[in-house]
Amino acid sequence: MSDAATGPAPAQDPDVADLTRDIADVPAVEVITTVAVHLMSAAAVNLGLAEGDGERHKDLDEARKLITALAGLVTASATEVGSYHAAPLRDGLKSLQLAFREESAVPDEPGQGPGEKFTGPVIG
Repeated sequence: MSDAATGPAPAQDPDVADLTRDIADVPAVEVITTVAVHLMSAAAVNLGLAEGDGERHKDLDEARKLITALAGLVTASATEVGSYHAAPLRDGLKSLQLAFREESAVPDEPGQGPGEKFTGPVIG
């Protein structure tokens, strides 16, 4: 039985090497915006906004986490991605924050909603 920590390093699969090279070629702005869009989509589903039986997937606790993560990403990366990319991300974030407020049975106080510690209070 060989110890994995001391044994020889396994040869890297050529597919993994290609993927590593490919991700290195993707501009940071694309990675950031892609992650933001995934967070937005997941948050919308958890707010029950999905077409069809959206209510079945509604989970406000999960939506809160996703919106907060999105707010942190958008706020932290805004100067890095520039206003061309940041403006639509901010708009999408604000829409999700407002939708969360509408879906909540007991709305958060202004400044206490998901992501508002990063964005400040969100008012319609």
